[in-house]
Amino acid sequence: QVQLVESGGGSVQAGNSLRLSCVVSDRTLNTYTMAWFRQAPGKDREFVAHISWTGGSTYYASSVKGRFTISRDNSKRTTYLQMNNLKPEDTAVYYCAAPSRVMNTGILDLESDYHYWGQGTRVTVSS
Repeated sequence: QVQLVESGGGSVQAGNSLRLSCVVSDRTLNTYTMAWFRQAPGKDREFVAHISWTGGSTYYASSVKGRFTISRDNSKRTTYLQMNNLKPEDTAVYYCAAPSRVMNTGILDLESDYHYWGQGTRVTVSS
C-alpha cells in the first residue's frame, strides 16, 4: 500500500519560513510527478506546486511563485516544499500528492490528476 507522509508544519509569524517534507513508501513514485496542494479553512483544496520526477521541471500557482520552492531527493524518497516570506493567507493544511502512473509532461494542477494523498500537515501563519 502506497503511503505519503507529510511533516514540517507549524505555527509561524508572517515573513518567516517553513520547510515541509513528504516521504513516500514506494520507490516507484520516484519516477512520478509529485505535487503539493493546500486547503485553507472553509475553502476548497487548491494546487500549490508540482515537480517532475527528475526535478528538472517545476510549476507553481501564481499565489506562491517566487516565495515557495518545490524540490525532491529521490534517494530519500522525499519531496520538499520550502516556503519563504509566509503570509497569513498561506494558512492551510498542506498535502502532498502523486498520480497513479507516470504522467506526460505538462501542467498537472487538478486534484483529479492525482491518486495518492498524504494525511496533511497544518501550517498557521499569524500577522
